[in-house]
Amino acid sequence: MPDDDRGAAGPHGGLRTGPAQLIGRAAEMGRITAALTAARAGRGGALFVTGEPGVGKTRLAAEALAAAAAAGMVTARGRASAVGSPVPYRPLVEALFLLARTGLLPGPDALGHHGPVLARLLGDDRDPAAAASHVMVGETVLRLLGSVGEGCGCLLVLDDLHDADAGTLAVLEYLLDNIGQQPAALLLIAGRACGAAAELAARARQRGAANALDLGPLDHPEVRLLVATELGVTPGAVCPELLRRAVAGSAGIPFVVKELVHDLAARAGRRDPGAPPVPAGVADTVRRQAAGLGPLGVELLGMAALFGRRFPLPVLERALGRDQGELSAVLRAAVASYLITPDGPGTQWYAFRYRLAAEALLDDLGPGERAGYARRAVRALTALHPGLPGAWCAPAARLYEHAGDAREAVRQYGEAARREMDEGAVERALELLTRAHRLVEPGTTSPEAHATLLERLLDAAACSGRLDRVPAQPGPDEAGDGGDGDGGSGDGDECGAVHRLPARRRAGLHARLSEIATLRGRPARARAHLDTARRLLDAHPSEAHTPVVDLAAAHVELSRVAPDRLATAAALARRAVDGAQRAHLPDVAGRALLLLGRLEREQDEPAAVSHFSRARAIALARDLPVLRVRAEVELATVAASHDDRPTRVERARGEALRMGLLPLAHEAGLVLALDRIRRCAFEEARDLIADAAAEAARLGLGRTLAALRLAEAVRCAHQGRRPEMREALERLAPLLDAEPTARALSYGLARAFCSLLEERHDAARQEFAQALAHDAENPAAGDFGRHGVILLLGVLDGRMGRRHLAAAARASAAGTRWNHQFAGLAHAVLLGREGRPEEATAVAGKALEAAELYPMARRLCLRLVARAAYEDGWGEPVDWLREAEEYFHGAGLAAAAGACRALLRGMGASVRQRRTGTEQVPPGLRRCGITAREFEVARLVAVRTSNKDIAARLHISLRTVEKHVANLLRKTGHPNRTAFADSAHDLTP
Repeated sequence: MPDDDRGAAGPHGGLRTGPAQLIGRAAEMGRITAALTAARAGRGGALFVTGEPGVGKTRLAAEALAAAAAAGMVTARGRASAVGSPVPYRPLVEALFLLARTGLLPGPDALGHHGPVLARLLGDDRDPAAAASHVMVGETVLRLLGSVGEGCGCLLVLDDLHDADAGTLAVLEYLLDNIGQQPAALLLIAGRACGAAAELAARARQRGAANALDLGPLDHPEVRLLVATELGVTPGAVCPELLRRAVAGSAGIPFVVKELVHDLAARAGRRDPGAPPVPAGVADTVRRQAAGLGPLGVELLGMAALFGRRFPLPVLERALGRDQGELSAVLRAAVASYLITPDGPGTQWYAFRYRLAAEALLDDLGPGERAGYARRAVRALTALHPGLPGAWCAPAARLYEHAGDAREAVRQYGEAARREMDEGAVERALELLTRAHRLVEPGTTSPEAHATLLERLLDAAACSGRLDRVPAQPGPDEAGDGGDGDGGSGDGDECGAVHRLPARRRAGLHARLSEIATLRGRPARARAHLDTARRLLDAHPSEAHTPVVDLAAAHVELSRVAPDRLATAAALARRAVDGAQRAHLPDVAGRALLLLGRLEREQDEPAAVSHFSRARAIALARDLPVLRVRAEVELATVAASHDDRPTRVERARGEALRMGLLPLAHEAGLVLALDRIRRCAFEEARDLIADAAAEAARLGLGRTLAALRLAEAVRCAHQGRRPEMREALERLAPLLDAEPTARALSYGLARAFCSLLEERHDAARQEFAQALAHDAENPAAGDFGRHGVILLLGVLDGRMGRRHLAAAARASAAGTRWNHQFAGLAHAVLLGREGRPEEATAVAGKALEAAELYPMARRLCLRLVARAAYEDGWGEPVDWLREAEEYFHGAGLAAAAGACRALLRGMGASVRQRRTGTEQVPPGLRRCGITAREFEVARLVAVRTSNKDIAARLHISLRTVEKHVANLLRKTGHPNRTAFADSAHDLTP
């Protein structure tokens, strides 16, 4: 298998030109560079480079030659070959000819009595060693290397030594033992297969004559980087599907990765239907390797390819009518050629080295040959494993498919998928169900079996988030055109087959399509499917399908804009629980309990935890791993809101990812991202949100994407970055229909918080009021500050009192650690006003203890309550303000820091002077001599703010404002404020 250094298609179909970047070999190049440095200093050495075909040995050698040439060293390269008649010392002779062509080879006279040996090596003599021993040839080459490398060093690369003749290896052994005192480095390249070259490398390593560089396959990030390099794009811009195929199909072999990229790029404009074929270069390589194993080897590997990447040897032995002894030589040869490898302990299972090898061999089988092999293999399989226990259903289904028995293949795929779902392998189950669905044909599968298959397929697609696997179905009006956008590719036959299903089963399918439309963020489509499901059930009542429809209706209700939507959704969820228990549908009952818990969590957390725990108990009792992980995510989220230890959420998210439950994993990731934001770990939050948002966008999970866009706006708001927050909210706007509650949350969690950090308290109050108004119109299941910061601001303003504090305390959301800091300080403010300073100080201490985990929120609380604490004589307002000012200044929140300094001055406390901030002044104004404080004033003048309002905003006196405005006009040469504002519109904050 060759190393492929060709260019690859760029993002617009162009080919990358020039040498490719060396990926994943930094450590190896480091050792080569050290050997080159030593050679230039007169300390020669040798490195053996080994690895399987295509792993990049030759590519590494090319990089070494380039590095040596760049360092001014003499370079030479030769390669052994098994093609044609054997040529003694072929790689050595090729390297000598290269030196001769470049004029660097010394004449025979320069080597003294070794000159004739050199002349015979370069002459026409068919046996140049006839008059010279291997030792003499070795000494001649050694002296030649010393001569050409004198003063600058020399690198000799000898490739494909596994094909070298015995004389070459004997000379190399002499060179290895004597290279140490020469200004030369040897880079010797050979495969891992057993042979004379491998034995030479092992002996040399044992006696310290050479070091080894064994190249392994690339890991996932390195494959991504290689694909990006070949395409000429950044790693983040690599198509996820291309990356998935490159990783899964290549096993990290660079040659295969490059061939895949080339092949897909070459076909990019042709829109070839069907699955991508095996690249021609890979197929040719695999075909040659298989042919080298003889007819039995070709038959063995062809039949093995029917199983996919892994195959059971005992089944092949029985199908071929051969025992292991007869096949052992073929197996050893196939392993030695890196076509297959033992898979697991013992010799029961083998696997193709990379998936594309199996695909290439399968493509080489004709239809008749493939069906014949498959029938023999499935007979052997069922004979060895009667009843197909455990995991044997899946390979049997694959064999039945290849044999042309679609009915049996569908049955076995369905059973295999059921078993995989029971084990929590959702992605694998979805793959099996997709295969089964493609085989369904009218007349070959009963309507009930077809309906069951579709139900399982839709459930698996919804669990995994792989909505691209949803088959085309009739639209909500059951017109049969399949054009509703809820399914993948399909045709009229598929839609007609669905119409032949019983009405009650069609109702269940429409209910599932309704939930999928909700996941996509298409509420109108979800309601339409739900209406169809209800209409079908009205005409054909079914106790087994009504709970499924009720659960879908509860989800749809949450996308409706109405004041009673939460209550209506909760009632539907309760009805679904009761109906599912009567109909013995544990998974439906568990999912309805989880939804009910989420709806009740904010107001009645104990009830919510009870629902979550019941769902988990059902999952454990009925062995439902998907439901169990869903319940665990909910319970972990509740626990983290109190102890703020996200470890349990992280574990649950990891399990969801392992099982392929992507929507659930993103829900848990969102919880973690918000936790990072509150802890001010903004970079970690950014990475979590960005990765999840990219995947949600790729999968078409509109509802999840809306929540992640909101989280990004919250992240920016909590840093006081209004422009970035606005951009995030603009990206959220088109998705608001997918998640209507995001309107209230965007005002409470993002806009208002940003305004508080900017000291725009009036704006913050208005934004919190807007959040409450949106919530009244369309209640949110999440907390947007109603039980925390809104309560604190209301108490500080005198608009809220004991009654409001008591009402908030009755809601479970007020008991979270995040809200406790705000609610506790609101209580302290009320105690202070009631003349109970000692109690106020104690309550504030507990609240601030809860706030320790939240650096920004803690300082915001200190700034907000300091005036009330000072006026009512409780707490430590001066120390609090100094702490807050220090934090806000370091965070670049100038307005909040300035407010703290103004309050300190009002309390008669000393204030640390801050002279930084000039870097925020635009260069043009800086050249006019505008100071940082004058620039703050200038931004407010630009929006025509009055002097009085500027004084209030910046917490300075009116006279100071007048002085700054006068300086501003004088320095910029404007006659009055209006003229300045007209020319400074770009300063608008």
